[in-house]
Amino acid sequence: MTAQIETDYCGAELSPADRRMLDYAAKLTRAPWEMTEGDVQQLRACGFSDRAILDVAQVVAYYAYVNRIADGLGLSLESYWAEGKEDYD
Repeated sequence: MTAQIETDYCGAELSPADRRMLDYAAKLTRAPWEMTEGDVQQLRACGFSDRAILDVAQVVAYYAYVNRIADGLGLSLESYWAEGKEDYD
């Protein structure tokens, strides 16, 4: 399932809450100017607390920030990231 989520989460068997969370993360990543209070309300309706929603938003924003810094400086991934290795030694 991890490979399916990495490739395209839309085809993975996920709980409704996990799918909603990933829909939120994808929208925040791809079109942050389109985010509305309704997006937050949908997460609440799936059982996410305000703290959990904040955590999701912060993780998504952090990755967007780091990627833009790296892209803006012309940096490339370390080999262990590019190769998908889990051992960082």
